[in-house]
Parts: sequence; C-alpha cells; structure tokens
Amino acid sequence: MSLRARLSPAAEPLYLMDGSAFVFRGFYAFRNMARSDGFPTNALYIVARLILRLLREERPAHFAFIMDGKGKNFRHERFPAYKAQRPPTPEPLALQLAPLRALLDSLGVPVIVSEGCEADDCIASLAARFRNGRSVVLVGADKDLKQCLHENVVLWDPAAKEEKVTTLADFRAETGMNPSSWPDYQALVGDASDNIPGVPQIGPKTALELIREFPTLEDLFDRLPAVPPKIRSKLEGQRENALLYRELTTLSRAVCSGISLEQLAVRPVALAPVLRFMGEYELRSLAREVESMERAGLFLPRAAGKSAASPAGVLAEPLPGEAFTAASESASRSGASFSAAAEGASRSGAAFVAAAEGASRSGGKSAPAMAQGSLFSAAPVPAEERFVRCGTIGELPPLAGGAFAVLALPGPPASAEGLLLASGRGTSFSSGEGAAPVSVTEAAVPSEDPENGWERLFTGPAAELSAFLVRVCGENPSLSLVTADLKTLCRARPELRVLPASRWFDLSLAAYLISPEERGYAWEHLAGRWGELAGEGLSPEGNPGLLALALCAFMRDQLAGADLARVFTDLELPLVPVLYGMEERGVTVDTGAFAAFLNEVQTDLERLTARIHEQAGRVFNIRSSQQLSDVLFSVLGLPKAGKTKGGAMSTSQESLEKLEGKHPIIETLLEYRKLEKLRSTYLEPLPRLADGQGRVHTTFNQTATATGRLSSSNPNLQNIPVRGPLGGRMRGCFIAAPERLLVAADYSQIELRVLAHLSGDPALLEAFRNNEDIHARTAGLLFDVPIEKVSAEQRRNAKTINFGLVYGMGAQKLAQELGIGMKEAKAFIERYFARLSRLKEFYDSVEEEARANGFVCTMAGRRRFTPDILSSNNQLRSQARRQAINTRIQGSAADIIKLAMLAVENDPVLRELEARLLLQIHDELLLEAPEANARAAGERVALLMGGVNPGAEPLSVPLLVDWGVGRSWADAH
Repeated sequence: MSLRARLSPAAEPLYLMDGSAFVFRGFYAFRNMARSDGFPTNALYIVARLILRLLREERPAHFAFIMDGKGKNFRHERFPAYKAQRPPTPEPLALQLAPLRALLDSLGVPVIVSEGCEADDCIASLAARFRNGRSVVLVGADKDLKQCLHENVVLWDPAAKEEKVTTLADFRAETGMNPSSWPDYQALVGDASDNIPGVPQIGPKTALELIREFPTLEDLFDRLPAVPPKIRSKLEGQRENALLYRELTTLSRAVCSGISLEQLAVRPVALAPVLRFMGEYELRSLAREVESMERAGLFLPRAAGKSAASPAGVLAEPLPGEAFTAASESASRSGASFSAAAEGASRSGAAFVAAAEGASRSGGKSAPAMAQGSLFSAAPVPAEERFVRCGTIGELPPLAGGAFAVLALPGPPASAEGLLLASGRGTSFSSGEGAAPVSVTEAAVPSEDPENGWERLFTGPAAELSAFLVRVCGENPSLSLVTADLKTLCRARPELRVLPASRWFDLSLAAYLISPEERGYAWEHLAGRWGELAGEGLSPEGNPGLLALALCAFMRDQLAGADLARVFTDLELPLVPVLYGMEERGVTVDTGAFAAFLNEVQTDLERLTARIHEQAGRVFNIRSSQQLSDVLFSVLGLPKAGKTKGGAMSTSQESLEKLEGKHPIIETLLEYRKLEKLRSTYLEPLPRLADGQGRVHTTFNQTATATGRLSSSNPNLQNIPVRGPLGGRMRGCFIAAPERLLVAADYSQIELRVLAHLSGDPALLEAFRNNEDIHARTAGLLFDVPIEKVSAEQRRNAKTINFGLVYGMGAQKLAQELGIGMKEAKAFIERYFARLSRLKEFYDSVEEEARANGFVCTMAGRRRFTPDILSSNNQLRSQARRQAINTRIQGSAADIIKLAMLAVENDPVLRELEARLLLQIHDELLLEAPEANARAAGERVALLMGGVNPGAEPLSVPLLVDWGVGRSWADAH
C-alpha cells in the first residue's frame, strides 16, 4: 500500500526528497556498479529506481528532489570546523550528478539545488510554508529533519531495509519531547557526521532526560542548580558552546522563499529520452520497469526539455533530456557493442522478464490480482494460502519459457528437509504451515481457470522434488533454474547433477563476477545487499524464490553490460561440477608418514624451544605474544619493528623478519614458527580429517579472491609447503589409492609467461621461446654477464626481482628480500626496467587503463575495480596500481588454470584412461589414475594444459608444463 493511501490526506501531498542523501547512500551501498566501459552508475541506478517507485506508487502531483549546492554556508562562518572532517565528493559520484539531473528532468521531477544553505534548510523552509494547506512528506532519513515534524508533516524513509514512517505522534511517543526541542537535544549530544562536538560527557540518554525536563537550552542553563550535581558539573561553562551547537543544528526556515507550489508540479514524463538514457547507461532492468509503467498508463507524452519556469539560482536549470552528459559521450560510444550484445541475449530468451512480458501479451493466464507480465508485482497473500504468488506463466501446460528458483539454504529453515526452498514465475514451493521443518514440498502454478486460483503440480518429499525438476527441465528445453549456490545445492541433492551447468544461473557466481571484492556471496548477503537493486517489495522471508528470479534478471543485465557473460557461462559456471567432483573424491593421506613427520617436527620444536630460552636468558611461553614482546623489547632491548592495532609492540612474522640479524634469537624464532605452523596446521589435524577410506576432502572456494584464483578450506590445502625439504616431506604424506598412481602437472613460470605475452618484451619473449632459464637470462641482463657465467647468487637475486615486480614490489621490500640497502635496491629496479624496456611501458599502460576505466581486465575478461587509482592518498593510489598489475597477470594465470581444469575434467581420453582430477594447488593439477594408465594420462594432461587459450588469440609464448607420476605426490612432483 502506498504511503498516500495510508495517510489518506485531504489534499494532494507535497513530497520533498533529500536528494543528496539518497545519492550518497546509493553510491556507497553498491560501489562497484558500472557501465561496460567503466562509467560509474551505482548512484544513478539506486536513485532512479527509487524515483520510479515513488512515481508509480505515490503518483505525486507536487514533488521536489532537493540537493546540496557547492560551497560553504552560514554554518561554516559561525563554526569553521563544521563538516571539516568530510572528504571531497568522490569523483565517480560527481560524474553521475549531471546525468542524474538530466534523467530527473526527463521524468518530470523538479530539482532544487540549494545555494548558501543546505538541502535540509530548503526542505524545512518549504515544509513550514506549505504544511498548513496540505500534507507534506519528507522523503529522507537525516535526523535533522525530525525538527520539521508537524501534524501535517511526516518523515518517510522508503529505501531503508525496513521502511520507516515517523509521524509527530511517533516522535513524541519515542522521545517524550516536541520537534522544536530536537536542535536543543542535538546540541547536547553533538553530531559526529557534521563535526559538531556537543557537550563533553553528555550522552543520548542523559540529554533526553534533560530536554524532557528542560525543553530549551535557555531553560536548562537558567535552572542549572536544579540539575543533579554529577550532570551539572558537566554542563557548567558550556552554555555558549551549547547555544552555538544548537544554532548549527537548527534548520533555517528563511531560504528558498521564491519557489512556488506551481514550480514543484510534477510534469509528464518524456518517455523517449528516458528510455534512451536507460540504454545509454545500460540500466536495462529500469528500462523494462519504465516500459511496464508506460503500458499501465502512468506516463503521458510531452515534448522533451520542457519544464516549469525556474527562479534563477534556486530551482536547478533543466538539462536537456537529449543530451544527458557530455562527459560520458565518448565512453558511451565505446560501450555500444556491449549494449548490442545484451540486447541480443534478451531477444534469445535469456531474460526471464522479457519472456514473461511476451507471454502476457499473447494472452497468457495470470494469477489472481497479479499485474500482467510483471516479475516485480507480487500481491500480498493471506496466511492461510500456502503458495506465494509469483506472476504470470503464460499458456499452461506446458511450462515453456518459465523459470524456477531453487535455493540451497544453510541450516534447518522451515523448508523441505532444510535443503530446498523454491519458487518461480508461475511456480511456488512451500514447506507448509508451521515453523517446524517438514518433509513435504509442494509446487503450484496458476490454474487455467482464474477463479480456481492455484493448481498443484507436485506434492511429495524433497527428493522427489528434484526428480520433478529434472523431468520438467527435460520437457522444457527453455526452462532455466536459478540458485543461490549451485555447488551447495548439488552437494545436497546429487540427483540434480544430471542437469548440465548451462541450465543453471548461479547468483553467487554472478555477484562475484560483477563485484569481486564483496565480503561474501551467501544467500543472506545476496538477498540483503543485492535485493534492493533487483526489485521492490521482495524479501527473502516473504518470497525468496521470486526475489531470486528478480536478482537473476538484474544480474544477467549486469553481466551482459560489463561483457562478463562469457566468463560466467564459459568459465565459472562449468567449473562448478568440476569442483564438487574434486571435493567428493578427495585425496588419500598416509597416516604413518604423517605420524613419523610429526614426531620429527616435535623433536625439533623441543630443541628450538630450549635454544630460544637459552638465548633469552629465561624461560617463557613462546606462543604468548605479550611474553615474547617483553623478552624481545624489554629484556633484550631490540629495536621496535612495528605496533599492533592496540598499540602494543608487534611480534608478527613481518616484524620479526625486519629484525633478522639484530640478535640470534630472531632466526631461531622464525625457524620455530615455521615448524609450529606445520605442526598445528597440517601434521596434527589433517590425518584426523580423513574419511573411512583414508581420504581428505577439501572445499574449493570459487568466490574468495578478487583476482579469480581458487582457494581451499576445511582443510586449506592451497597453503601447504611445496618447496624445500619440508615441502617434499609434506607432499610425501599424500599418496595414491591402491593400484593407482598420482599424476602431477605444473605450469612452469606461468605468471612470467603471461607477463611476457602481455608486455611483448623482446628479451622475455625470446627467452621463453628458446626455452631458456628465464632467471639466468634476466641475471645476465642485470649484471652484464653471459648467461653461462651467471652465479647462483645472481640468479637468485634475478628470480626475486622477476617474481617481486610481478606483484608490484617496491624498493623497500626488495631491499629487505635481498638483504641490501635501499639505494642498491633502487638501482636494481632502474636497471631491470632499462634492460627490459617494454615492461615499464606495460605497467604504465595498465595504470592508465585503470585510471581511464576504473577497472582492469584479465585475458579472459574478468574485471577488478580500482577506485583508489585516482585517490589523492599516495599509499592508496600505489596499492591500487599494484592490484591492477597483479590482476592483469595473476588473474590471467588464474583464468588459464581454470580453463585447464575444464579441459582435463571433460576430456574423453582421460575419462577412458580413468584419470580423475583430485586437487588444484595454484598452478598445479593433481590427478589419480590406474597404474597402467598413469603415464599416458600425464602426457595427455600436459598436452591439454599447454593448449589453453584464455583470450581471443593464443599466447605468444609456449605454456610449458612439467609433469610426473608416482606413488606419492612428492614422487610425482
């Protein structure tokens, strides 16, 4: 129900929107949303979606979108520190302001830009002036606006997680004060967002009690003796400060006086410019919403660019609907191909909403009380109805063109066996009434006879639901299944694995590709963070299946617009069955070898413990950071190498490495920690994780790293030692099953080969094409010696530089790694780039790409956003540059190994040889095969891995693969 319907105003309400607040909220809520060419669209999308909702649901006759103007205002004159802590408007946000104003103009929404005051002052002034003749709705969430509340003025935040409406009665009931006292209250507690300090040691609870008894500051300070002594002491001497703070928090009612109600009239929408805008900025889901609103008769045609007369300097000058923003015209042209690709995908039936609308126009049946063809218009359903209405399905039967959402939810929710909760357009699965988990799941679609409501298609246990889905998918080739987590679902319901990955849309993978630096992609996160972007009125509690479908429609657009659709369909999605297959197979561990290795390590730890105590001159708990810090810095007097967040002296690995050479205890501690980590992380826990067949099963995480690399957990096998004597011993503990052998295949220097290809550096290309020792070749260039005369130390230094500079290593880190001075390290880097001249050009080009686009791409097209590349903070800017370079190189290498996994897993020759993929450890694949087939399998794997092509053209250097076979991983490696 609209707010207007709930308020039932006697006259048309006036809506005053705190535009700047919603612009900033939209920008920070979804930082990585951008057009295919990198132009930011997050604020545009969020605000436009909210405006469309208001136009659709509220049908406002008078509405103003009010924004803060540039420059300081009277508050800065009274208090120079006012908002001094706030950084300037981020450039990606500033770029969106002109396009936003153009869109609002085309939508017929008046825009006011405040001058010499703030948007809230203008809102307060207009509310005070017009509240006597009509209801006024303040659309915002700023607490300052509470002082505007009145019998005819309400505060409404429609974009909060839970919509909030605050009336005068609500405010009085909550606070026990009148709105006129709100600035007095704020003066006492202060406002950190505006840098208003408030009265020291007066918190919200105390301030509330004071204002309830003393409604104004004058009353409070005039009657200060009546205040309890403990609080009075905090207020003494604060009168002038408090009065100043109240002046700062009090909204002005004396601004924007030249704006008439007629100038705030909402004008008819200019449909063609609006749709052009949506196309230009690749806001396809909003374009569909606009078209739906137009079909519903919500828009009337008008000439583009016409608007009400505007008082100069108050109402924003309208920007022509045809122009939008010159700043992004060139970027838009470069992104046209992406739009065309997305349109093609939509025509082919990939977009569920488009399919639904087509079905609706062809006369498809709909559920009762549902808007035709709309995936976003779920009607409320009485509790006794056990199915959630989801929209139209088209002609019945069959289910052609429909879509199911199948959600794998953790824990035991009130759904079938705690595993499935599914619904879709025209379909719904419910667990039945009551909160307790039950074992029956039902499917329903709208009946062909609308008067009969819903018709059950399926009733049965969850296992039978899987069979039902498989059958329906077989009967309907166009049917797609949407899931929050395909790997989890298929692990829970193995019977669903007969459906190819191409029939699924995995929301977590799509979200990961669109925004690869999120903290998580579980259903709760997707529903909470992305649900607001996908559609209105949808919630994971009310109808998770419908929300999943809306997310799917939104994410398909995003993938297409960012040219990520192929990465999704050809790389990440097909990898899912490969990963859960590897997880299920696991790898055999030799518990006897683990026990022997553990015994040796424990003996060494006891020896090192005794030596550390001797070097320290006392016995202490080496694992205690506090005791170790006391020994190192107080007893031994070593220089401090860093601090923890709490301010204590750091004893981290990095800090200890900085102290190498300062005292013998440091080297002993580093050796102790290496063995202790080996013991606690691998040698003791791993054997306990083995199943009845002696196999350990890790979990591969597909959405954990921004560069695209896989990680593993429970246990983490990606970080087991692989080099040196310890690495060899550890690998020796992983063995093949009886009558089988392990096959290990490892890319040789994959990241340096990617660097050679991307940079086109002649020296690197020649070295790899001639199969030379790349580190010896680099050492020869650095030290001006023939390659055959390069010493071991020179080669070691060159190797450190080669790999270090791939990850953006600076002079300080290089000096630390090589044990040399800063001056010498800088000289090494300068010589390196002078001799390998194309590398510097390549690194600079990556940075320029990041600066121009706001993101960089791997060879396969994976994106990573680099917002800090334009930061004025040198540290953030340097970090963003390193991330950009790392993504181009390491991310491309990650694409290569993933493509290799797909090739190996799906190869019919390896399947015939019964070779099974078990593990992926960075650039290495580990397989298991019958003894008689192992060598043939190794040759085949090397051939497949060497033929991987992550881009449009083959690599300009060969992909060399080292492989071997053996009873243990150490033997095969």
